[in-house]
Parts: sequence; C-alpha cells; structure tokens
Amino acid sequence: MKNLLWLLVLVAVGCAQHADKKPQTQLTAITQSSGGEMPEGQKNLHFSKAELHWQVFPEQQRIAGHAILTFKAKAALTRLSLDLDPQLVISQVMFNQAQLPNTQWQNPEGRLFIQLPETVALDHAFTITVDYAGNPHVAKKAPWDGGFVWSKTADGQPWIATAVEGEGCDLFWPCIDQPTGEPDTAELYITVPAPLVAPSNGVFKGMTENDGWRTYHWQVAQPNTYAIALNIAPYEKLEATYHSRFGNSYPMNFWYLKGEEQQAKALFAEFPTQLDFFEQMIGPYPFANEKMGVVHTPYLGMEHQTINAYGNGYAKSIFGYDGLLQHELAHEWFGNQLTNSNWDDYWLHEGFGTYMQPLYAQYLWGNMAYAAELYQIRAKITNKAAVVSGQSQTEESVYDPERGPGQDIYNKGALVLHTLRHYLGDDKFFQAVRELVYGTATPQPGNFKPRYSSTQEFIEIVNRISGQDMHWFFDNYLYQAQLPKLAVNRNGELLQLRWLQTKSVFPMPVEVMVDGELHTVDMPAGQGSLNVGAAARVQVDPQQYILKDRPHFAIYQAWEKARKAQVVTEKKPTKERD
Repeated sequence: MKNLLWLLVLVAVGCAQHADKKPQTQLTAITQSSGGEMPEGQKNLHFSKAELHWQVFPEQQRIAGHAILTFKAKAALTRLSLDLDPQLVISQVMFNQAQLPNTQWQNPEGRLFIQLPETVALDHAFTITVDYAGNPHVAKKAPWDGGFVWSKTADGQPWIATAVEGEGCDLFWPCIDQPTGEPDTAELYITVPAPLVAPSNGVFKGMTENDGWRTYHWQVAQPNTYAIALNIAPYEKLEATYHSRFGNSYPMNFWYLKGEEQQAKALFAEFPTQLDFFEQMIGPYPFANEKMGVVHTPYLGMEHQTINAYGNGYAKSIFGYDGLLQHELAHEWFGNQLTNSNWDDYWLHEGFGTYMQPLYAQYLWGNMAYAAELYQIRAKITNKAAVVSGQSQTEESVYDPERGPGQDIYNKGALVLHTLRHYLGDDKFFQAVRELVYGTATPQPGNFKPRYSSTQEFIEIVNRISGQDMHWFFDNYLYQAQLPKLAVNRNGELLQLRWLQTKSVFPMPVEVMVDGELHTVDMPAGQGSLNVGAAARVQVDPQQYILKDRPHFAIYQAWEKARKAQVVTEKKPTKERD
C-alpha cells in the first residue's frame, strides 16, 4: 500500500512539475566532481540506509524521486549536507518525517545544505527525506561521460541505463558522493511503464503492477555509491545456480534483449568459468548472498555491484573470452568488495581489474596468452603523472590524462602487479592480494564484508608478508611518473647494470640470459655486474618480468598518434568550390 500511495505522488510530481522536456544544461563544478576532501557537513554522518524510489518517464526523459535516508550522528549535529544535481528540482525536504521550511535548506550548486530544527546527539539516528524531479543529466558518451542513457531497442521500445562513476551518485539521487559514502543497506523501488523490466542491484524482493506502472523492489547490502544502477528495457532473462568451490551456491542472472538469445546463451556460458577463476585465484565471490548479475546496456559497460553493465556486442577475442565481461566482473572484487578510500588510490580498482585479464588468459591457455595480453597493455603506458599522488583526489582529477595518470591507473597498475608477482613469487603475491581484498588471508563465505583500503595499507601488507621494507618498489613505480631505466654496458667480459630515473635506491634484481643459461644479478645499491665471458648472446630480463623504461614504446605511441591524426584529416570533408 505504501508503494501504491507513493506511486500516485510520483505521477503527480512528475506530470505537474515537468510537462515538457528541458534542454541539457552543464553540470556545476560540485556535481561534476566526485570525491576529494569530504565536506564538513558529511564527515560526522554514518549512512545507515538509503530507501530510494524512482519513477521513470521514458518519453519525457524525466525521473521523479523520493529518497528516505537514515543516518546516525558521529558527533552532535545541527546541520549537514548531501549531494544532488541541481537540475533535479527539490519540492520538499523532511527531518524525521516533519517538513522543513524552505529557508532551512538550499541546493544552489549541487550541495544540499540542511539546517536541522534541533540538535541531533551523538549516536542518535534520524532520517532526511528528499522529494525531487526533473530531467537528469544525459551521458554523451557513457560510461566515460556519466549520466542517463535514453535509447531504444531494435523494435522501438525504451532501453534506459545509468552510468555515473565519474560524476557520482548525485546525478540521480541525494547521496554522499564519496568512495566512503556507502550506506549500510539500500532499498530500491523502480517504477516504470508496464511491461518494461527493471533489474538492479542486490536481491529481487518482488514486483507490483498498478494502472499501467510496474514497481520493482531490490534490496542490496553496502552498495558502492556509484554502483547503484537503473536498467530499464523489455528484458528477457537467463538464470542458473552456480555451485562454488567454497561449498556455497548463488544465482547467476543475465538480462538480455529479445532476439539475442543465441548470443546471450553463449555469453552466459562464460559465467561459471570466470567465476571459478576468480574464486580460485582471489577468493569467494563477495556477494553470494545476493547474486552474480549482468544486464545488457546501450553503452559499453560498468561495474555495477551484482548487476554489471554489459554492452560489448557479444565480442569474441583471440584469447577465447569476452574481456569486457571479465574486466567488469573483476570489479566485484576490486571496486565493490574492496573500495578505495580515496580516488587517489583508484589503481586499486583498475590496475588490479586490468591485471585479471592476462591472468585469466594464463589460466585458460598458459604463458603465451598471458604474455601476449600483457604486451598489449604495456604498449599503452604513458608515464605522464604518478599513479598515486599521496593527496586527496577527485575521480575526475585522477582519470583526466591532462591532470592525472589517466589510463595508467589501468595499464601501468597492471604491469606493476606483474612485476611485483615475479619479485614476491605466487604464494606471497596472491596472499597479499587476498588480504587486501578481504582483510583476511583465509576468506570463507560469511567471514568477511566489503571494506575500504588504500595504497599505503597494501604496502604494509606486502611488507609484512615479504618480511622486508618494500617502499622502494612502490615509491619508484607508483609515486613518481617516470619508470626506472636500466643502463646496460658490456665492457669486455663484464656486463654492468645500473638503475636510473629512480626516486630512491632501486635494488631490483635482474635476470640475464647468457648463451641460453639464466643468471640473476643482485642490485643491492641499484647496480650490479656479471661476468659473461665471450658470450655471443646476452639478453637482459629475457622474460620481461620487470616494468622499465623502454624507448621503443614511446616511439610506437608517437607513430600511432600521428597515424590516427592523419586518418582523421583524410576523412574530413573538403569544402567544394562555388
């Protein structure tokens, strides 16, 4: 009954306030940014629960929202702030079910400031309710540009999805737009025109239908803020039960569009193998109490917790698996189970997530596939900025290649892990990764929950497991832009090696192949030597275990950039003469 009453309110708000579509406006600086330093008005809030109601009007590209947010005060509170795109017009704000006068709240630039009518004492719970409606920001090129995607299926039916990682949850619901802003639990009520389907995060709790509208109810525990997602289309579903190597079982679901059943079944058949890889290499699937879910979206993809977006066109690669599907699934471990506490540590999501592709190729086909995947990734590293700055960052400032490391959080992060794995050995490396992800070296279903972490914690884990101070490794790979460069000089029978371009002493040992015989050269002060005699063939780091400065990659990148620019120039239409 509560949902039916609220449905009537949503219809009234959506129709009365927004009879016509409004043009897209530019995002404010606050809404554009996600993360960074947490505002004072949010630091003392523990987010207990988000009850989120949306009604979606496909033809008008509008939504109406009703958010009931439950918090617990971590200090005495007289005011607070939330984040919500000001394109979404707020009609009322309530404190503990009592409407606040308009003078006690304002949302001029996307930061919703609320003056409380009374002081909330330490550890006391309270609710803030926000009613709003409007035309949410439209993504120009999802998922790189965040917002709503309003598309159509082949037969002209609505096909709608959200992707808001860069700009954040405030594009369509009032939230704490910080990595650490996760609510303990969320209840999602998504109302759409019948007969559309609205798969979302967590566990499906039921669907009700009234007067031509369907309301889908989902419940999710500790959702990553940007991972809460709307997906709306005339979906059909594949489902099966996965029986884990850890003794538990959980549902696998794939929502696809009509006419794609054959391709959908082929992709669905990849789910069990990919899950077994992650459970074997990393540990238990983190959300077995809910589901492993994938939904076909009108954009490429995104790691939405338990409902990963997939729009890769059912691609088939030479490595025998769909890399986009596997990468987004990796984020259930690296991004959703393990969440960076600040966007400065973004590589914990993307570097680890990217490294899972060559690891999976190795799992399927062996070392040649592993090396082939890695070499393609290595060719993309730019080294324009340090992967980790050591300062609080917004998502945008890290992802932007002009201001931050950009794609190096993926590519350089993956190659750093490749090098670390070789240095530590598999046992220590995977133990360190496991502890980073779960907070324990022995994860079992039920003995862990989603957690926040940082680069510094990972360094501490590696130090403890390796039994040595590994700051030299991370200082030179993550906290400076340039890569270590290996100077190689052969002076008669003596091969001399020395590390250059280092932030600190870099004692990385180097393997050398001398006429087919493998040697390891220790580099205790960043330099070492080896007597190679009259050897005809000397190869330094023959397996390419060490990430280092190699000029031919930069030469290739410059050539590729020039080639693409030439192609664009040639494709530009020429102006005809009068």
